[in-house]
Amino acid sequence: MNQGYWIAIEGLEGAGKSTVCQQLSDWLGRLGIQTVIAREPGGTLLGEQLRSIIKQGIDNESLQPMAELLLFYAARAQLLEQIIKPTLQRGDWVISDRHDLSTQAYQGGGRGVAQSSLEQLRTLVLEGHRPDLTLYLDITPEQGLKRAAQRGALDRIEQESLRFFQRIRRRYLELAAADPTVSVIATKGPPGQVFERIQQILSVWLA
Repeated sequence: MNQGYWIAIEGLEGAGKSTVCQQLSDWLGRLGIQTVIAREPGGTLLGEQLRSIIKQGIDNESLQPMAELLLFYAARAQLLEQIIKPTLQRGDWVISDRHDLSTQAYQGGGRGVAQSSLEQLRTLVLEGHRPDLTLYLDITPEQGLKRAAQRGALDRIEQESLRFFQRIRRRYLELAAADPTVSVIATKGPPGQVFERIQQILSVWLA
């Protein structure tokens, strides 16, 4: 049985990650490749409960940056063991709507959590497991938040300041420039045009 591959889709709010995940799953399906879409945080019963806390908070209690970070990794540990590893082991592919690059950008770049803390947790929880390819959908914070607002009420993180998201985008681009497994995708244009760019990258990668 062939080992499956793992592709992560990253980006700011409003970048179109969920749409791309579904487009990618459909495209790979037409190539005869079975896929599982897993969202972070979430994807398991525990993960979905933690997602609700992360996104909505509890009774307006302030969620401290380190507590937020640990909740993300708790959800990630559960998803890795319950969904990602078994899927890859049976030869299917994983498409994850966010993964650890989000934590490096949001909690590292946005919240200012120390890199040493991020590295320790990543090593402890992931034990070297990482996506084979990451597609970062690049969008300006202004445009991304505008799109997010059009979807409905903003969640706890989406209500952060513009500067917060500017720091995140800057960190995403720094991380992408330093990692050859990360490809930056411009999100200008209609969704179909964006996915055409992704298809071009994947066609070369698959070859």
